[in-house]
Amino acid sequence: MSEQFFLSLQQNIKLMIWAPILSTLFRIVFMIVYNPYSSWKGRWQSAIGALRYGFWWGMDFDAYAFLLPLVFITIPALFFDVYYRYEDLIRIIVLTIYSCILYAAFAGKMIFYKHFHDTYNYMVHYGNHAEKRNLIDVFFFQDKGAFVLLGFIPISLASWYMGSLFLSLPSIPYPGYYLTDTWMIVGWNILIVVLSIILFYWFRYGGTLSHDDKPEWDTIPTVVKEDIFFARATVPDLCALETVYKNPLRSEYTASEEDINDAIKRIVPNEFKDTWQQLDNPLYAFKKITKGPKIKKPKHIFFIVGESIPQWSLDETHKLLNICPGLWNFKSQSHTVQIPNFLPAGNVSRPSIVSLMSGIYDAGLEINERESFWKGVFPTSFAHQMKRLGYQTIYWYGGNASYGNFNHFGKAQGFDRVESASIFCGPDAPKTWVGVYDHVFLENIEQQIKSINEPTFHFIYTTSNHGPYKMEDSLLDYDPEKVMPDVGEDLRSNKTRNKELATYRYSDKAIFTFVEAMKKAFPDSLFIVTGDHSNLFGSLNNTSLIRRDYTLRDTFCTVALLQHPDLNQDMIVSSKGTHMSLMPTIIEAIAPKGFEYYSIAPSLFEDQPETLVTPYQWITDSLIGDVRGDYGESNVATTEPVEPVRPIDNHADNARDWTLLTMWLINHRG
Repeated sequence: MSEQFFLSLQQNIKLMIWAPILSTLFRIVFMIVYNPYSSWKGRWQSAIGALRYGFWWGMDFDAYAFLLPLVFITIPALFFDVYYRYEDLIRIIVLTIYSCILYAAFAGKMIFYKHFHDTYNYMVHYGNHAEKRNLIDVFFFQDKGAFVLLGFIPISLASWYMGSLFLSLPSIPYPGYYLTDTWMIVGWNILIVVLSIILFYWFRYGGTLSHDDKPEWDTIPTVVKEDIFFARATVPDLCALETVYKNPLRSEYTASEEDINDAIKRIVPNEFKDTWQQLDNPLYAFKKITKGPKIKKPKHIFFIVGESIPQWSLDETHKLLNICPGLWNFKSQSHTVQIPNFLPAGNVSRPSIVSLMSGIYDAGLEINERESFWKGVFPTSFAHQMKRLGYQTIYWYGGNASYGNFNHFGKAQGFDRVESASIFCGPDAPKTWVGVYDHVFLENIEQQIKSINEPTFHFIYTTSNHGPYKMEDSLLDYDPEKVMPDVGEDLRSNKTRNKELATYRYSDKAIFTFVEAMKKAFPDSLFIVTGDHSNLFGSLNNTSLIRRDYTLRDTFCTVALLQHPDLNQDMIVSSKGTHMSLMPTIIEAIAPKGFEYYSIAPSLFEDQPETLVTPYQWITDSLIGDVRGDYGESNVATTEPVEPVRPIDNHADNARDWTLLTMWLINHRG
């Protein structure tokens, strides 16, 4: 039995050799596919460091390829002969299954990085309430899901073969034959068991026996961590997923009442620092009084949120793409004002829309999904305050507002009507899983709006510029040779890229055809155009046009444009803002002097704080950063590489304070 245990133990060690090798191969593939550099010259130390450190970090899971066979194969086989005869076959099956798990995590990471330019992070949780059919559609049609699934076949075959190969390697002969004394044999067996336990922890702690020295993000070697791409490549896929799923609840959910109260004290205006708790709601501390209208009050206000409108598409660096001529034309008109450095309220659609509607940061807490928020309006709610200014309020959504319960949440926030294109455009309207095609949706509401005679605030949210990008080519009418003749051949010849760019151009045309129709029908209208968030469609990094990796500006900034016959750029005193800046700007533009309203942010007619912070990002006049990151970047648009700025204050505490304000509202809506 002792000999069997000793030899079987070695088989377990051989078995686990393949897992870290496979993980390393996956890491190399990731580096090659998403390589942001024209050359790795001068970066080899970072690349090799990422492979070395990632190898040992991945042992956090790979060590179980040693432990589990020890517990569930080696030990039972000591007592059951039949089990013993098939233990190597069972090992190979287990290794193949584990290899498929590694592959699934890797494939998911490749897809996640394509969409969000990051390894697995908190946004994984947004899938809980996402439209599942749309996710499946994106997976199969945009992310080539069939090929991803077929990849399990070669991975399984390769793992089976490599497992068999490693298990066939010669073993060290059992030395017990030289042990004649009973106590020596007992001592040997105890030693082997103890060494097995130590060996497991040595593997799991990344080649050390100290949990404090275990590889993790904070201890990535400096030469690696200073290179953002290779630092991301270092993170093992299963470890990243473990981190995400270990934190299903944001830390704010477990914050104490004292912690929440302290956070609110830090963010309320100075005059309420010590008295805000006397208010029924801390949002009442954010009361503002208008100074008087800046423009003639329009009959119609069109607040247009376009799906995935990124600021980079409106930067000079990308102008040659010619993918949003409507947006560029709108920007160039004399009575349009632009805020070029503009942060969204969320990194994906729903947190942004919820925040814009409610006037508070949703912060990924999904308040739209909570029944307690389906009745009772916030003092900061956008539509509610527009109604106080005499406007009928309508939320026009290009999809189905029942998804995400916006039919309930929207009305609770003050919308008189919540209209779903999937209903009013009819069951035969062309659509994706996300919503009705933009041109059909906008043409339909154009006809409805022309019959509205009372002052109306229109919150319009389009959907078509969203994966999977599979709209009919005839509808897109996109010839890259004609649309962007002055860019490199690499950009004109890539079909996948051009499909994505063509969809954005289609959506741009639909939006600004609608805008022009509304301007013609109602010349005094106020238009606000923004995006729900940025998007990296087109894979434009490291091309002949953009000779660098994506920047934080590319990744996060969306657009902010306002137009009215009485507006001019001189009225705006800052080049930066956030989604939360838009509502107070509209109110300050049109409201009579002395009108009281509530907003957690100042209008764009006023000086902005030195640093604007959302629950996700921060921005100054010159820098931008992610509150979860440890670096900042210049927010100036450029085609050249942008170096990270360290050390930096990532403003995570301030971001958390805004989230805890929302947490207070959740706790007191019981």
